[in-house]
Amino acid sequence: MTHAASQGETLLSAEVQRIGFGGGCHWCTEAVFAALRGVIRVEQGFIRADAPDDNFSEAVLLTFQPVEISLGSLIEIHLRTHSSTSNHAMRRKYRSAVYVMDEAQAEAARRVLIEVGPGFEAPLVTRILPFRSFKASDERFQRYSEKNAGGPFCTTYIDLKLALLRKEFGGLLRSARE
Repeated sequence: MTHAASQGETLLSAEVQRIGFGGGCHWCTEAVFAALRGVIRVEQGFIRADAPDDNFSEAVLLTFQPVEISLGSLIEIHLRTHSSTSNHAMRRKYRSAVYVMDEAQAEAARRVLIEVGPGFEAPLVTRILPFRSFKASDERFQRYSEKNAGGPFCTTYIDLKLALLRKEFGGLLRSARE
């Protein structure tokens, strides 16, 4: 038995994978990925990679089923729902990144960026970085869009991203029953 199994953690397999995404505000990112079928869990918080990207940056950590939603779809959705071409001054706090768990994910992410990159008006600034650690946001910010639906932040930012998601990726959304 591995240490993870002895701690009661679910071991990941080809049927279930994890990946991290950072870009804009993690409240928005959490709402986008929570709306997708095949995403089992969205953990909102902060992720760090290796130096020079070892500071914690706003992000989400997903657990997903590749048979339900592909890694490529998740990456493309991420790129299209945050400012993935803007190298703005807040990139240390809002790093545009795909945080991979292994080299297979890194290679798949590189292929997706090469494939979809030409479809953007400017070059992507999104980087592929190794996932090193995660720390969750304070509980009061978890499931922000659910708790604050109709509020000013949600109507100004989150609702627009969800509308784009419905328009461009409607076939990947959870059904009302899920």
